Amino acid sequence: MGEPARVLKRLSPEAYLELEASSPVKHELLEGVPYAMAGANRAHNLVVSNLHYLLYPLTRRKGCRLYVADMKLRVGEATFYYPDLMAVCAPPPENPFYEEAPCLVVEVLSPHMEAVDRREKLWRYLSLPSLKGYLLVSAERPLVELYRKEGEEVLYQALEAGELILPCLEGALSVEAIYAGVDLEPQGG
Repeated sequence: MGEPARVLKRLSPEAYLELEASSPVKHELLEGVPYAMAGANRAHNLVVSNLHYLLYPLTRRKGCRLYVADMKLRVGEATFYYPDLMAVCAPPPENPFYEEAPCLVVEVLSPHMEAVDRREKLWRYLSLPSLKGYLLVSAERPLVELYRKEGEEVLYQALEAGELILPCLEGALSVEAIYAGVDLEPQGG
């Protein structure tokens, strides 16, 4: 027998923030609907750790803040995400539980969330006036993709090796350094 039907109720931003303050499980909110977040594998976590290590000095040099995984980003009236990393150079909003104006957002791709990161989050992040770059980093193979905003245009760049110049933080990011010490899973066929 299947699971009994549940009533889906949209949450206000205030109700969502209250839920998150006491929940043992993190939820992203999409147009008022909460979605529980899954855990990540070893490669994902190591890539995020390497990125934090590499981005932290650039962020501090610019006088900005760097968040890893646990800070919410409000991207709409009733939509909040937990980016893997985000750099924020704007003054913080009044609410201490989320940011609204990052200049760089980073998502490390995992098989179960890649489509969301590439479609839904891509356009929501790029709609933020403060955003200069959205970085997608594979956790399965050396591949870093940057969507860079320049005026009204969005430029795309993909690298499997070498250095990537980051928007807003004015520094370079080495693809090899992102994957240092990460045992990437062989691709199954």
